[in-house]
Amino acid sequence: MSTAERHLSLFEPIRLGPKTLPNRFYQVPHCGTGDLRPGMQTAFRAMRAEGGWGAVCVESASIAPETDHWPVHLARIWDENDVRSLAGTCEAIHQHGSLAGIELWWGGSNSPGLETRTPPRAPSQIAVNGTPWVIPQEIRLADIAEIQAHFVAAADRARRAGFDLIYVYGAHSQGPMQFLSETFNRRTDAYGGSFENRARFWLECLEKVREGVGEKIAVTTRMSVEDFGWGGVSIDEACRFIELADDLVDYWDVNVGSLDWSTDIASSRFFPENSQQPWTSRVRDHTSKPIVCVGRFTNPDTMAAALSSGQCDIIGAARPAISDPFLPNKIRDGRLGDIRECIGCNFCLSRWAQGGAPVACTQNATAGEEYRRGWHPERFSVAANADRTVLVVGAGPAGMECARVLGKRGMDAVHLVDAAPEIGGALEWISTLPRMREWHRVIDYRRIQLDVLRNVTVVNGSRLDLEGVLDYGADIVVLATGSSWVGDGLSAATMAPIPGADASLPHVVTPEQLVLEGKEVGEKTLIYDCDGNFMGVALAERLARVGKAVTLATPAETPAEYSKFTGEVPQVRRTLEECGVTVRVESVVREIGPGAVALGGVYSEASREEEFDSVVLVTQRTSNDGLYRELDDDEERSREAGIEAIYRIGDCVAPRLIGDVVFDGHRLGREIDSASPAVHLPFIREVRVVGGYQDSDYDRQIMAEDADPAPVPQRGNR
Repeated sequence: MSTAERHLSLFEPIRLGPKTLPNRFYQVPHCGTGDLRPGMQTAFRAMRAEGGWGAVCVESASIAPETDHWPVHLARIWDENDVRSLAGTCEAIHQHGSLAGIELWWGGSNSPGLETRTPPRAPSQIAVNGTPWVIPQEIRLADIAEIQAHFVAAADRARRAGFDLIYVYGAHSQGPMQFLSETFNRRTDAYGGSFENRARFWLECLEKVREGVGEKIAVTTRMSVEDFGWGGVSIDEACRFIELADDLVDYWDVNVGSLDWSTDIASSRFFPENSQQPWTSRVRDHTSKPIVCVGRFTNPDTMAAALSSGQCDIIGAARPAISDPFLPNKIRDGRLGDIRECIGCNFCLSRWAQGGAPVACTQNATAGEEYRRGWHPERFSVAANADRTVLVVGAGPAGMECARVLGKRGMDAVHLVDAAPEIGGALEWISTLPRMREWHRVIDYRRIQLDVLRNVTVVNGSRLDLEGVLDYGADIVVLATGSSWVGDGLSAATMAPIPGADASLPHVVTPEQLVLEGKEVGEKTLIYDCDGNFMGVALAERLARVGKAVTLATPAETPAEYSKFTGEVPQVRRTLEECGVTVRVESVVREIGPGAVALGGVYSEASREEEFDSVVLVTQRTSNDGLYRELDDDEERSREAGIEAIYRIGDCVAPRLIGDVVFDGHRLGREIDSASPAVHLPFIREVRVVGGYQDSDYDRQIMAEDADPAPVPQRGNR
């Protein structure tokens, strides 16, 4: 197979000042590894280079101790230790012919200083929404030269580390854009007031960095070209700045948003692919330089259209590159069915937002595990026990992924059995909810992969009980039977069932009953959401759009509280308001009766009775582990049936986010031949222990050229 003619433009080289980008695929700077995990940083970025991304950037790199985002650990470029650490990353990227980029970050008032205990400096003494307790110092004129010197020194370190592309980061209302923005800049000196004065700091930084790094390094900046009303600049102001700075950069990286990232790192529930096009496309008329745009690009046709329309010259990506590091190579080779498309769930962002946890992905379980576990997304070793047959019961996300990995590892025979007519488990019906369609890609990708593995057989419409499993003839049994929503109202809010909650009654409904069974609800319905993720608000929208009077009550401070981490709070609130859903936060259901519900506050014992025809309980899920328990309790019969081992994965162990259950299935498949597959193998911890790890412990070659990949038995090409 070869590249389709309509996609050839994606593989044309392009000049970025003194550097040549070998194709139009550009992994933009994004977080998730940090300076505390140099091995992870190197292996994660190198994997994208191996997969064909023409440029691979590390994340925001703090240029000095005062720009500190702890507990979120970003990269740092403070001193020679950072030069040595990042030099290995650059070398690994260069080995695959890609350019290496770094984003120099000075955050201004966006630097809480919790680790360094350094109060940040900013254009004016104005606190930032989100961390109102952090009030910055106002920068004195004498300080400006010092901060610009930090940029120049950091750029020189980056040059010596081997970076080809150096950013002066300004987007998302970081320090340089705070100078440009009237929201943050209330100065009356030469760096405030008029637009030209407010642009001065950023322009001088670019000029000094360019002069400092010389003619062999490409200099750029990231610019948010529309703030949607708060904290940054408008599209007209952005284009005006681009004209002023055009001679100082070799190319532009443009996006949208400000401190509110929800329109930039936009979830698929609320934004389509390339949703930033109406704003980023306006940049073309104001620059003579190449343009990088982002927009959760996963479809090569959309990418090619973005180039041909003039919207951009280079396809920028963060989440699609996390989801499939080999996306460029798969497009080049015409293997479009093998692309592991980003579903836009923002699981990756949520991990970062919860304190800078290592990068993770719903679609790609190997993301962040390239170094510490030695996982490669496209290569699998032959299992030591490959002569065994495996029965996987349950074809939800965990079961599908486990069967795929076991098939790739050359197991003699893998049978994936499910009672439903289609694979996908709960995700099959979840993806029918409002705004959830793109999540079906989790199923689509695995269906294609399972289809071509001739050692994997998928059996639908077959519900296996204890006798069925014992009679199946498998050597290894994996239970991936998922979870179900409780019908008694058990939740973290009260840690006990709700009096009167009983989903066998006509007026009490669980999500499965509503969506799968079509159980009717009355005209006036209460959705009680203790889950705090997408389910409650999705069901509220679904019912409201068919004319029901819906009230959503939650013990949390906001509906779908987890959306604080996925960047979806503004869209969730706007959608509920648009649909006419009444929202009751910090509310607890104390009792349910026919036609009435006792509702109270989180911080009060009092309650009052309100009329509702139906209550939808989105409270807690419990594991469907009955079959596992039966097998585990009858070890003697299992041995007599020839079953050597029984494992459980995914929600069958404990209900979790989809990304976590996919990881669980993947891990068991990777470690099926370990001494104790039910227990995770140790992974490399990048931490210095007195008398413990030595530098040699970090030299592990996880992607050795002489690795023994499993021969992948296939039925044929799709």
